[in-house]
Amino acid sequence: MSVDAARPLVCRYAGPRIRLVDGHAHLLPAVPAPTGMICGRFSVLSPGTERRHLYATTGFDGPRHAGYMTFGGDHSAGWVLAAVPHGACFDPSTGGTITAPPGTRIQAAAVARFQQMAVLGLDQVPAGVSLDDAVVVGSGPVALGCALELRRRGAARIQVLTGRRQPPISYAPGVECASVISRGRTALVIDAAGTPRRAARLLTPRGTLGLLGTPALGGRLSSLLIHRSGWTVVGMHELSAAATRRYQDAYTAAATWLNGLPPDLVDSWCHLVPGTQAPALYAGLDGPRSPEPVVIFSWEVS
Repeated sequence: MSVDAARPLVCRYAGPRIRLVDGHAHLLPAVPAPTGMICGRFSVLSPGTERRHLYATTGFDGPRHAGYMTFGGDHSAGWVLAAVPHGACFDPSTGGTITAPPGTRIQAAAVARFQQMAVLGLDQVPAGVSLDDAVVVGSGPVALGCALELRRRGAARIQVLTGRRQPPISYAPGVECASVISRGRTALVIDAAGTPRRAARLLTPRGTLGLLGTPALGGRLSSLLIHRSGWTVVGMHELSAAATRRYQDAYTAAATWLNGLPPDLVDSWCHLVPGTQAPALYAGLDGPRSPEPVVIFSWEVS
């Protein structure tokens, strides 16, 4: 979810820390928090979305501030999350925020943000569809959140289709990773990589395809094939629930469940780095990256 896509959740902010210009990320200086605002202490990188935004700045879209979700407050009272640019100060009184359960560590709070997407997305799956042996396509942060939510809902076995060798998502309970999965044999496939055509090939007749990852703007999925196969296609964009109490409840459910997992396990999915390293991380979005799917920028000493 981008800052632009999150307009229903947007709150007043100041002092964003990363500016995207002509395909490059630039670090901006920190500013004192204006009256009534709290400082952004951490933020989460969403690689796929931010790669697209980075490329867009080389064209007609022009420069923009980068950001997915920023965390303020502290873990003892409960992190406050706002859909504002990386590291920005924000005013929680203007709305558009969610709050972590008190005592939630920043790593769990960050992973819960991706699991929240899956909570809301899986709410849309028709009743009666079995979650056991579901396939999740992808191994990034959205896929991780989906696998965790399937497990929280009772799935005993979750298959993950990924080309990565021993990705950290493989440590998630119930997950089995594979580079190849037979076509046409899975009743529930959730695309968490923005590749719905690849995901659809795995479906059985009358199967269900969940679109959790954001597809490319020009992506195509044959309506004739959907019709003939009897597939159910479920849009899973989280913001369909943004204006409801369910949005906060979904985050609380994910964070509470993650708080019951071993902290070392949750940490294995996270890469915590100083915000000053942001330009280098953006420059490397197309190359080999840290294997941990959830990248957290720390702005506390930046």
